[in-house]
Amino acid sequence: MKTIAQPVQASVETRPRVQQSRSRKLWNNRTLLLMCAPAILFFAIFAYLPMPGLYLAFIQYNYTDGIFKSAFIGLDNFRFLVMTGDLWRLTFNTIAYNLAFIVLGNFLQIFIAILLNELRKKWFKKVSQTIMFLPFFISFVIIGLIAYNILSFDYGLLNNILTSLGMEPVKAYSNPHVWPFIIVITYLWQSTGYGSIVYFASIMGLDSEVVEAAEIDGANALQRIRYIVLPWLKPTFIILLLFSLGGVLRGNFGLFYNLVGANNTSLYATTDIIETYVFRSLMNNFNFSMGSAVSLYQSVFGFIVVITANWLVKKASPDNSLF
Repeated sequence: MKTIAQPVQASVETRPRVQQSRSRKLWNNRTLLLMCAPAILFFAIFAYLPMPGLYLAFIQYNYTDGIFKSAFIGLDNFRFLVMTGDLWRLTFNTIAYNLAFIVLGNFLQIFIAILLNELRKKWFKKVSQTIMFLPFFISFVIIGLIAYNILSFDYGLLNNILTSLGMEPVKAYSNPHVWPFIIVITYLWQSTGYGSIVYFASIMGLDSEVVEAAEIDGANALQRIRYIVLPWLKPTFIILLLFSLGGVLRGNFGLFYNLVGANNTSLYATTDIIETYVFRSLMNNFNFSMGSAVSLYQSVFGFIVVITANWLVKKASPDNSLF
């Protein structure tokens, strides 16, 4: 009995020590916890407290009964989206645009970061960074206004140039095939300069002695980029890729809404994404249940994509996975 009681007694005695050590860690890290408090409150208020509202996706909401007294209809909202074909169109458009943003965006960001690293004149490097960084601060409203002044059928700059050359004007706002290129180019123009800073900062952490040793061994600029810089950027690229894949089903509402609007039916085939559909459901049709169903589908799909992508990265390169 004594041999059994001693370990139990020892384990009971260690509990206060463990609690004391945890309390001591919390107290020692009180400054960091205080700095994290605003972010914790933000996610608690705007991400966790609204979660009971997901119940809207499974009911036929009406104002009289409220959320929890409205008629429960199960998966009928999701079934309606599948039957009408809207869900597949929205999913394809949203994923296609986001994949284009991720692939082309990261390629251009890495390319520009490497170019900035190869510049030798510091003043020219700073001026280039500033000029490329400026579009990030331009509002989507201004971007939409600029696009309208260029592409408008009656008063747009493009059609004025075409008519002055004796050519036929272009009806851009009724041609759905040109907008994927316009949207992708606009997004890259605005975000590439800002995104390249992350890769440029990563390159700045590269040991200069390794680069100097490669130069002494006779490696040219392309060889240094291929065998030193690009492998150095691999962990940064994987982390940013995983973060981006988490939002692969979350469209850039500000960009799409200000460029093409949410009610231009002639452009739905190529420009309608999940966010614009939810916006129309809420503002035009007042269908809160349908909008909530699409948002829930969006969140679940994004969660599955992140878990799957992280699992694949962990199998291929465990050191670069998120968890």
